[in-house]
Amino acid sequence: MALAGTRPYFIRAINDWIVDNEWTPHLMVDAGWPGVAVPEAFVEDGRIVLNIRPSAVRDLVLGNDELSFSARFGGQPQWIRVPVGAVLGIYARENGEGLFFDAGDYTPPGPADEAPAEEDAGRARARPALRVVK
Repeated sequence: MALAGTRPYFIRAINDWIVDNEWTPHLMVDAGWPGVAVPEAFVEDGRIVLNIRPSAVRDLVLGNDELSFSARFGGQPQWIRVPVGAVLGIYARENGEGLFFDAGDYTPPGPADEAPAEEDAGRARARPALRVVK
């Protein structure tokens, strides 16, 4: 079983902390990351900053693989999709406090159903045994 990375858990925790303190959570996103769906007109230097305050977005989902929500840009509703690896930081607009990630420091978890190597398969099926050590 593959372990989930820590980044989505940190994103959710910092978002909760910011909202609990009645500040405005902002996400800094690498707009060039594969799978990112954001309005291109608002991208600057390959990045976009998104306000994810509960009153500014609808249907916010902070999942383990991606973040998604609906928001208005220039008065037009847009569906936003951000893979977790594209999140460069989450911080409070009011004071800049939050958490920032290294751009190339994210590796998505591998498939959960990965089969063990052939030589390990025999060991995995072997019944455990106890022995007395003196």
